[in-house]
Amino acid sequence: MDHPPDPNEKPKRRPRYSGKNPRKFHEKYKELNPGRYGQHLEKVLERGATPVGTHRPICVEEILRILNPQAGETGVDATLGFGGHSSHILPKLLPGGRLVALDQDPIERPKAEARLRQSGVPESALLIGGINFSEMKSFLQVSQISKVDFILADLGISSMQMDDPTRGFSFKVESSLDLRMNPLVGISAADLLAQIGVNELEAILIENSDEPRARVIAKALVAKRPRSTLQTTQVLREVMAGFSKQTQNEQGDTPIRRVFQALRIAVNNEFGSLDQFLNDIPEVLNPGGRVAILSFHSGEDRRVKKSFQAFERARVYRKVSPEFLRPSPEEQRSNSRSKSAKLRWAVT
Repeated sequence: MDHPPDPNEKPKRRPRYSGKNPRKFHEKYKELNPGRYGQHLEKVLERGATPVGTHRPICVEEILRILNPQAGETGVDATLGFGGHSSHILPKLLPGGRLVALDQDPIERPKAEARLRQSGVPESALLIGGINFSEMKSFLQVSQISKVDFILADLGISSMQMDDPTRGFSFKVESSLDLRMNPLVGISAADLLAQIGVNELEAILIENSDEPRARVIAKALVAKRPRSTLQTTQVLREVMAGFSKQTQNEQGDTPIRRVFQALRIAVNNEFGSLDQFLNDIPEVLNPGGRVAILSFHSGEDRRVKKSFQAFERARVYRKVSPEFLRPSPEEQRSNSRSKSAKLRWAVT
């Protein structure tokens, strides 16, 4: 919780950093302390960037229009994250409604819950679950909630996770190569690379990121193991840069982005979790229930599209979005991280 500055507190010397602007996470002290440096955050937002340690919810107006949350209804935010979407949905459920918010991240979930509780919503209006969204159906059953009126899922990585170097989600900063949403579950990306074979790694790169040079990259990463362990984000980036200089000159950071994406999806079993979630949605939606899903790459969007269409053919969904929706041009200009978002919806 942010506190107003103490007038008796002696001013602290500004942390030193090289260059005109701070680059490292801990140097961006103004962005990490919004209570004291609110005007600085406004400047960051004005230039289309997201202040570190925060997240800007995408397609808020479009999602509210699709889900149409009403007073007294019960809904699910299956991917709580920073709590941005939930903060807009919760007031519309009052009085008498309830939002079930799920998130497997043990680091960011308590922060999001604290922000939502501080907004003054009744205790009974918000139920938090520390689980992966693939467990939504069983969580609702244990909570004695048989059906809900709407479901939201934002499949993107939260900006807080990307920005924090200790999480290992970005190749731009030195960190341990982890990539797990819940660092207490499963194995890290470093451990996966330490034991995986070329054929399996090639399959992961193709399935999870449509990598055209999957075989070449898989061989290079596996060949690196006898000489050095791939324990950090920077070592992985150096390996990629070392064997694909021509590709790097032509495509920039795209190959390393695809490798990080593929590894992240693998260690978190993201596609398996998404498939389970999509299959369970019709079982927990009331008649006339609405679902909206934001995806950020082709593998996710394909699964959402095929699931919605299959349930529409089976007359489970009464109507589905004919095409995905994009954030408005204004939103894409003001929030660069929204540019790859695709929004689909369905109604029972």
